[in-house]
This record gives sequence, structure tokens and C-alpha cells, in this order.
Amino acid sequence: MNVRRLLALGAAVGLLVAWMGPAQAQQAQPAVVSEIPADFTPNLAADAVVGQPAVYALAQVGSTMYAGGHFDAIQNSSLTTTFIRPNLVSFGASTGVVSTTFAPAFDNDVWALQGSADSSALYVGGDFTTVNRTFRRGLAKINPATGALITAFQPTAISSGYVREIRLVGNHLIVAGSFPKKLVSLNPITGADDGYINLAISGTVASNAGPTHIYRFAVSPDGTKLVAVGNFTTVNGPGGTAVNNRLRAFRVDLGLTAATLSTWYYQPLTRMCQAASLPAYLRDVDFSPDGSYFVIVSTGYVSLSGDLGSTVCDAAARFETANLAPLRPTWMNYTGGDTLHSVAVTGVAVYTNGHNRWLDNTYGRDTCGDFLHPNACSPRPGIGAIDPVTGKALSWNPGKTRGVGGKDLLATSAGLWVASDGQKFNGRYHYGIAFVPLP
Repeated sequence: MNVRRLLALGAAVGLLVAWMGPAQAQQAQPAVVSEIPADFTPNLAADAVVGQPAVYALAQVGSTMYAGGHFDAIQNSSLTTTFIRPNLVSFGASTGVVSTTFAPAFDNDVWALQGSADSSALYVGGDFTTVNRTFRRGLAKINPATGALITAFQPTAISSGYVREIRLVGNHLIVAGSFPKKLVSLNPITGADDGYINLAISGTVASNAGPTHIYRFAVSPDGTKLVAVGNFTTVNGPGGTAVNNRLRAFRVDLGLTAATLSTWYYQPLTRMCQAASLPAYLRDVDFSPDGSYFVIVSTGYVSLSGDLGSTVCDAAARFETANLAPLRPTWMNYTGGDTLHSVAVTGVAVYTNGHNRWLDNTYGRDTCGDFLHPNACSPRPGIGAIDPVTGKALSWNPGKTRGVGGKDLLATSAGLWVASDGQKFNGRYHYGIAFVPLP
């Protein structure tokens, strides 16, 4: 290849990277975080409006942290002041001080948060239909300082249903949920469908799985790949190409001008776990900071007879990005009958958050081993960390209130934020929000 062609190729690659831009992935960290939570974080508070509050989503924009979920009231760290913040609150990321100027009102749960590229706006997704008494179904763009609705953003593609995930990838605001397209790319300024993603996502894995939807997705740090999990059975490529079976998970290549369906699939995802009441059992996915692998976590109770080691049932499983037809995950770590709701991969650790009792449950059963092997597991109540190479639990074991389980984790350059419905973290009172710093 001559020098001119090399220069042209380099320019084309550079254009692609610049146009797509980096995705908002978890922060790579140099060490495992502390087990001792910071003492400055605010707390959820039960009241007459919401008796069992929970945080479902976290995002940091500049020096401000945002927490969304199912709640009405928030208390400061010393429990001396209560703020009414329907389903979304902001506070200092290093101080925990609740903002007195940011007070939007969402009429239902917040499930997804994403800051704009220039930090001038916050995108909010969830089950709501009004924001500050103005109609906005499932997706809104607000002022991050005041919570005022930015009315120029009109996401008409969200005409029904709800939103569960939002990521900003270059010039594309990628949104997922149960709305008509299930996965859509919007103009971040106007909210219009920009046509970048046109995949026909359809089907339900069982009659009791609810509407077809994408529950969560992750984007590789270089912004070129997307993995989605949820309730669906088939995905068509752009232009209505042949139906492709993709029960519960699929992968997308994010190209220069369009997103295309990848050939990646893990065939055991076609199978059920033992809990027939939880047929759409995949709960979260996250890429490693270098993009070389991703980890999926799940509910579903234990594997059916003969499926241990192949089905991702109440487990965390690592998949290599380069392997488009894996016969088995690189490793699988079973909890033994308890849900993992969220995952964050930081390079040195794979953090999992849920209502698990254990990790390293060798036999994948609802017990810690059996008669001959009574301790074939590692106690990890509510939260844990897995070695990304061996797939075994790290010694990190702060423990937290298990509850229903934590539905988001956010790794930053300072440490790890933990969202949940639990009241305690490592024995200390941290209702719904905890932060553990890097050592």
C-alpha cells in the first residue's frame, strides 16, 4: 500500500472516530475501591407518597451527581433536612449537598440519565408522562441546574411505552425501551429520529414477559458496538432484511452512517431458567474499559437440569467481543438463585449489584453447596466484585441490605457509586445511595 493510500485510510479512520466520538462507558480504575462508604451522601426517605423508595439510575455531570428512581423525599447525610424531589435529585459529587435550585417534578419513575456532550443539559428517561406538569412521555431534556424543561427537544418517536436506557454516542442520542421502535437514535438538539438506527425488534420470549422491550444496553468505549438485553425474539436488519433469531440479547455494529445487526449471538440464551415467572431474565450488560469483552448479569433463578455452565441464570458471564459465536462464556459466576440487577466493569474488577447472598456458587443451586461440599460458595450479600480474568469473587465484601436489589452502578475517577433500595452499606446507614472511594 503506498503512502498516499495509507494517509487516506488514516484520515478515514480518524473521521469515523471523531464523528462517532467516545461512548459514556464506565471509568477505568487502577484499583479495587474501598469497602468503607463515604459519610457525605444523601439518603432516601420513605413518606406517605412513596413508602418503599429506590434509586434506579445514576449520572455525573461535571461536579454534580444525579440520582433517579422511585422516591419522593430525600434527606441530607445527617438526616436533619428533608427535600421533596419527585423521582430525581441532584447533589454535589464530592459533598453530598442537595441542590436547592434543582427541583423538577416527574410524575413517575426515572430509569435512565445521560448528560449532554457540553454538560448544558440532562436527558431523563423512564415511566413518566409529565415533567413539571408539562406532557413528556418517557423522555425529557432538562436544564441540569434548575430542572426546567428544555422545550426545543421533542422526542416524537417515544409516542407510547417507556424508556429504560439512554447513551450519547457522538452525534446520536441512543434510547431504548418499549416504545414503537424499541431502539432509536435521536438528534440530541431537536429530539427527531435521525434514521441512524432502523432495526425491526419484535416478539416476546413468553406470554407473561410483558411488552417487547429493550431493558438495558451498553456501548463499547470506542462507540462502535452496542449490546442490548430485554424481551424480544427477532431482530431484522435495516430495510427489512431476513429475520434473525435473537432471543433476549443482540449486538449492533455502529457504523459511520448506519447501525447494522451483528452476527453475534450466544445460542443458550434461547433457553429458559427455572423461574417461569421471569422469562426475560437478562438484567444488565457492561463493556470493559478497553472494549475487549463485556459482562452480562441476570435473574431467572437457577439453571434447568443439564444447563449448568451454559445458561446465564442468576449469574454474571463474560463474553469476548471478538468472538461472534461463543460456545460458552469465558467464565460464568453463579449466585445460586439470587438476582444480579446491575454490573460495572472497571478493568480491575467486575462489580455486581443485586439481592444476591453469594457469588462463586459452584453448583448454581439455592444453597451454599451440598452435603458433600457445604461451602461451595463465597458469601457476598447484596454486592460483590469478580476478578475479570479468573471469574472468581475478589475478597472485596462490604455487604449491603439486599432488598429487591441495586439497579445501577457508576464507576468514576473517584470511586464507585451504588444505587439500591437498601438502607445499609457495610453496616452504615446509606439509604438508596452509597459511594465507596478509591484507596
